[in-house]
Amino acid sequence: MSGHSKWSTIKRKKGKADAQRGKIFTRLIRELTIAARSGGGDPTSNPRLRTAIDNAKANNMPNANIERAIKKGTGDIPGETIEEINYEGYAPGGVALLIETMTDNRNRTTSEVRHILTKLGGRMGEVGSVAYLFKQKGLIVVEKRDGLSEDDLIMIALDAGAEDVSDEGDSWEITTDPSAVGEVTAALKGAGIVPDEAEVVRLPMTTVPLGRDAAGKVLRMVEELEDNDDVHRVSANFDIPDEFLEELSS
Repeated sequence: MSGHSKWSTIKRKKGKADAQRGKIFTRLIRELTIAARSGGGDPTSNPRLRTAIDNAKANNMPNANIERAIKKGTGDIPGETIEEINYEGYAPGGVALLIETMTDNRNRTTSEVRHILTKLGGRMGEVGSVAYLFKQKGLIVVEKRDGLSEDDLIMIALDAGAEDVSDEGDSWEITTDPSAVGEVTAALKGAGIVPDEAEVVRLPMTTVPLGRDAAGKVLRMVEELEDNDDVHRVSANFDIPDEFLEELSS
């Protein structure tokens, strides 16, 4: 398992998402708006919007909020202009970072991202310096539970168009083409399997192994970046042993 995937699982178990529901709603609304603006307001022909709607509903966002965000994206409701900006940088230990943001103020976001990186021993990179190290993929996470066999999960996922299913200890990770996330998720739900996560992410093609000291510094940086209101997602190519992750998360 990649270290970043494992760290995401630990954070989910710690309940961080529930503690920051307001912040999650803000990010989900921005994703809905941008998805609708870039691909139209019909989820049947806009896979990104369909995934955004599924994620919003999974986080119990009211339908009225979802509809309003989509209408803002299509221009039916006037509102603030949100733009997507990706930043590339480096964390301690040579770890590559790809920081996806959604912001209404480019100057503010650039300044805050640079400040976090510099303060914690990292640095900003040039455009294209690390992006090539990551590949965009659909990622669906299903936690293991009684009555759900790996064989059944694999059969359903692959038949629906998934590329791979991997055993990650207490969960399975299903990877897909970005456009197939919605179809595979729908097939799982149709079989009574509700994923814990389903989104389009950037997965590292190679990873950098870290010791405990460097791991602590990198995880602190990733957490502080993710806590920023404008940051939508942080992708990193670190590989940290499970025992370090468990220790650092306690």
